[in-house]
Amino acid sequence: MLARLLERGIPVRAMTRSPETANLPEGAEVVRGDLADPAGLEACLDGVETVFLMWPFHDAEPMAAIMDVVERHARRVVLMSSGAVQDGLPPDRHTGRVGRSHAEVERLLAASGLAWTVLRPSTFAANALWWADQIRAGDTVAGPFGAVRMAMLHEADIAAVAVCALTEDGHDQACYLLTGPQALTQVEQVHVIGQALGRPLRWRELSREAARRRFAADDSFADVLLDGYAKMLDGPSPALTKTVEMVTGSPARTFHQWVLDHAGEFAPQGVVHPC
Repeated sequence: MLARLLERGIPVRAMTRSPETANLPEGAEVVRGDLADPAGLEACLDGVETVFLMWPFHDAEPMAAIMDVVERHARRVVLMSSGAVQDGLPPDRHTGRVGRSHAEVERLLAASGLAWTVLRPSTFAANALWWADQIRAGDTVAGPFGAVRMAMLHEADIAAVAVCALTEDGHDQACYLLTGPQALTQVEQVHVIGQALGRPLRWRELSREAARRRFAADDSFADVLLDGYAKMLDGPSPALTKTVEMVTGSPARTFHQWVLDHAGEFAPQGVVHPC
């Protein structure tokens, strides 16, 4: 997204907790800041008119203080929310932690008086990189809930929609549900990766407990993730939208295209993939 904005000649200031390691595009003004410290945002927002906000927390507690600062500087906010948010459902009625927190963040943004646009992305295609170590090491991917179906979304499509919302008129008070063009189970995703790489990859199902032991994260994050998978498995197949094409004029990229764009991430060390 930053690169696209810079290509259009739009000045960009990027706030990060770690400017030294952020690896952001040349031309962006990189500043140190932390959403967990709203008072420290004043200098970061000086002279800023439009804000792209990614919400990194599992709760909405800091949002009110953040919006107090943002309202003193900006006129418009584009929020990266979550596809887990359901229209018409109050935040406290959302059963999942992710949906509940993002719904409350959306509510506070809508009440701010600023111009706003909300992006609700479906499952990021980049989540498949969780399997990269296994794919580099062999032809079997082990994981839980292989039958869960997801509308895998290329990050380039999120960026394209975000740039439109940040730079064009006509997106005020819009909530955009962004999806890829296909709903694929995790088993099917692994097969698509194999086809794109020219390798016979297969899926091995893990129990919930076995999966938790494999996660290199604390139990609270593992439970949030696994609970989300369980809810998706019990629910309907994810809805597919044409929102990416409606906003950008180009259809959403396929998961196969995403794999081709990231083939090197799955190649064994020292192997250069022809894609």
